[in-house]
Amino acid sequence: MAAFHASALSGLARNPALPVALLLRLLSLDGHDDLALGHALRRPGLPEEAVVLVLASPRPAVRVEFATSTGAGPGQRARLVDDPSPVVRAALAYGPERRVPRATVLPLPDAVYARLLRDPEPSVRAALLDSPYLRPAFTASLAAHDDPAARLRAVGAWELLTAGERSALAADPDPGVRRAAALWECRGDARVTAGLLGDPEAAEEAQRRGHLRRADAERCVAGRTHLAALAGNPSLPADLVELLATDPDEEVRLAVSLRPELDEARRMSVEFTAGDFDRGDVEWVREGLADPDVLRRAATSAHPLLRRTAALSPHLPPGLLDVLARSGDPLVEDHLGIHHPDAPEEVLMRVFARLGGTFSAWMAETHPRFPREGLAARYADHPDGNYRRLAVRDPAATPELIERLSHDPAVWTRQAAAEDPRLPLPRLREALHVPELASSAGANPALPEAEMAAVLARAGAYD
Repeated sequence: MAAFHASALSGLARNPALPVALLLRLLSLDGHDDLALGHALRRPGLPEEAVVLVLASPRPAVRVEFATSTGAGPGQRARLVDDPSPVVRAALAYGPERRVPRATVLPLPDAVYARLLRDPEPSVRAALLDSPYLRPAFTASLAAHDDPAARLRAVGAWELLTAGERSALAADPDPGVRRAAALWECRGDARVTAGLLGDPEAAEEAQRRGHLRRADAERCVAGRTHLAALAGNPSLPADLVELLATDPDEEVRLAVSLRPELDEARRMSVEFTAGDFDRGDVEWVREGLADPDVLRRAATSAHPLLRRTAALSPHLPPGLLDVLARSGDPLVEDHLGIHHPDAPEEVLMRVFARLGGTFSAWMAETHPRFPREGLAARYADHPDGNYRRLAVRDPAATPELIERLSHDPAVWTRQAAAEDPRLPLPRLREALHVPELASSAGANPALPEAEMAAVLARAGAYD
């Protein structure tokens, strides 16, 4: 298949106007183009005829794509639970591998997960236990499972477990399960913490989170092992915190500066260094992204890592959003542009200019506040092609302008124009045969059905 024909086919697979009959033709192609197949199977609301066709496909790769599709519903994907291929069942057990927000992936029914956990193939069971999409309640239900790997996963749902289940996991015959349980227990039990400090695999985490007796804390400070982890420990005595605040190690002083109990004056009196590219992932702030008090403390702090972490919150009230938007910190602006639905237009435009590339295109398409009106007048003749493609977003852009931009020197601008339904039909037909525009033209919802069928015919759908 010619390269641009393959591109046109992949564009067609994501065309929202593709009729069901042609979608079925595409899915029936021998020697499927995997890119086109992936686009087709990620379409939301796949019709039942398409689902039946995919489930009956002799190619495991087709069924794998469906098993991990973000467009198929859990009930549709669950129909692969008895697939003859362990590769397909493992893909079903894990879920989508592409970088998609976990909240957008609906988990399979618990009964399906339970069957996959009984699968005779170890790779299927391992994929399930490694999946980020399991419901916490299902994870907790594994606490008494025969497989130690399942019990280890259950430890991650510690806060949902009963006291009896916690005790059983703490005494588990498997050392890995016992260690994982102890790392939860130690947060409130200094005796458990003391036992973990001598375990090379657990000592750093125990120093970071475990409840410490003073003598143990002093020994850890004197030993200078995992000192940055210790510097953030909530139970560290105040005088030892003060000692570490002047430690010669910059990483240790930075950890002290991030402690939640410090007031602003004490925090900023610590000599720390925060890099220009340190994105900010302060745990107590991240865990409080919906807490007004935590957000106020972090957003109004002079500490850049607290502000950068606060900027991850979609719950910032207008006043704090304004404070962060005026911070002048590019990473704060990036976080606001990605995470806050009300990020100011000027922030969005600065983020667009700074990040460029695929991310800018994604943000321009998905952010609810990203501007549309007036973009043609402002950017159609901008010297930067990254901005000229914004003109395509303007509802007032004329077909003549869209056609002009489809000849733009910048390939992304040409592609944006080729996918716009206002592109005059002669140019759309022409773009379908231009290698770098074929995919965009194939995805154009104004593409006539006859042209769609012709793309499929070139791919062999009617042989």
